[in-house]
Amino acid sequence: MSTIKGKIHTGQDYIESLRNRNLKIFLFGELVNDPVEHPIIRPSINAIAATYDLGISAPELATTISPYTGESINRFLHIATSKSDLVKQNKMQRKLGQQTGTCFQRCVGMDAINALYSTTFEIDEQHNTDYNERLKAFLKEMHSYNYVIGGAMTDVKGDRSMGPSNQKDPDMFLHISGRNNKGVYVTGAKAHQTGCINSHWMLVMPTMRLLDGDQDYAITGAIPVDAHGITYIYGRQSCDTRAAEGGSIDVGNAKFGGQEAMVIFENVFIPNEFIFMNGEYEFASMMVERFTCYHRRSYVCKSGVGDVLIGAAATIAEYNGVDKASHIKDKLVQMTHLNETIYGTGIAASYQSYPTKSGVYISDDMLSNVCKHHVTRLPYEIGRLAQDLAGGLVATMPSEKDLNHPEIGHLLKKYLKGKDNVPTEERVRILRLIENMTLGRNAVGYLTESLHGAGSPQAQRIQIGRLMQLEYKKRLSKILAGIDVEDEQAIDEMSSYFSRIFKLDD
Repeated sequence: MSTIKGKIHTGQDYIESLRNRNLKIFLFGELVNDPVEHPIIRPSINAIAATYDLGISAPELATTISPYTGESINRFLHIATSKSDLVKQNKMQRKLGQQTGTCFQRCVGMDAINALYSTTFEIDEQHNTDYNERLKAFLKEMHSYNYVIGGAMTDVKGDRSMGPSNQKDPDMFLHISGRNNKGVYVTGAKAHQTGCINSHWMLVMPTMRLLDGDQDYAITGAIPVDAHGITYIYGRQSCDTRAAEGGSIDVGNAKFGGQEAMVIFENVFIPNEFIFMNGEYEFASMMVERFTCYHRRSYVCKSGVGDVLIGAAATIAEYNGVDKASHIKDKLVQMTHLNETIYGTGIAASYQSYPTKSGVYISDDMLSNVCKHHVTRLPYEIGRLAQDLAGGLVATMPSEKDLNHPEIGHLLKKYLKGKDNVPTEERVRILRLIENMTLGRNAVGYLTESLHGAGSPQAQRIQIGRLMQLEYKKRLSKILAGIDVEDEQAIDEMSSYFSRIFKLDD
């Protein structure tokens, strides 16, 4: 997999590990020969490199000790065995959002291995399989090299009114297309795959609850990203070609970006030792629900990105000379309130986590879903307020080439100026950053991904509805209203959720 033989420690080590791999990547209808140096792809690589560099600058936040090797590893590879582990994940995610202003692409893999650990433990318990031991062996290898693991869950789904085994085309969901005594072959496609090309390995997982008859779709396994039979088709992002134009102003955030791609699997082989579910369809819903529980509270990363956008909005207000106006201050307060609401619910879900049968801690399901449901709306309002403070110029500015043109450049530097002591170029750069985060390339991660990632809004509403304990709450209200109910002392026993959250830690 890696072109360097040793363990990855730094961001530069990581970048070097991606060179000279045999990946089949299409972008704009052409094969990409060198993704590492491709101007559109490289910003997304830099964003993952930042996850390693944070491990150097803040090891207590971004690293931990592997239980398998006894050596330091990146926290994105760690299985959470305490509330503290989950809380540190969230703090790391916010910090990385602040440093990159975009999606740094590693949360999916982190949440996948945690969900898979507890699920394989319970599959083994019921079916006498050895998936959990296989997973531990896989994680030991990943820890030895400090690799990046990507998670691949979202199938293309075809006709949404039908389940996997009822589709006219069976390839609409990833499925087993062949078997032998050494493993299985899989065929299908995974959509919206975050950071897949920038990973070293990917975990493929079912995307939804499965039924009897869907056994061939109940497949979970680890695949190296350069495995034979995989094709990557890079997703377009708004304003993405600006990265190939040269210059550093119009792109808004020249160093960092996100990455999404469609992954096509054509009879891709998974050896037995890397298979962690193989036909146990009744556990697909457990895996999906546990993954989404982790992943929905992982969206605290958007609060870090929001910090950057709030800072940009405050800066442009200052550059425009209006930062002392009361309504400007009020809008910045509103943006901050919304941003901290995202962070507060996400980290509360981690603080209120609890152990599964395997001993791995999982975040509070209700608060995880509340966090993600906030994320489907609040970044849009934060973005709207940022554009409000920026003014119409955020969407109508001439290009960097015009700004630097020998004939007209001086005119733009004159007429695009704000406060006298602020260089015009700095004002333009901040406006381009706001454009990048609310309309351009990094709006993919901050807005659209916030809406649909880890399930669209209705998915969270369904889960919140399942968890809202209405019968329990109705009885509470009847007691205080003086209405006769069953034994009041037995009421707390009706709610396993409240019994758990009211239990004090030892």
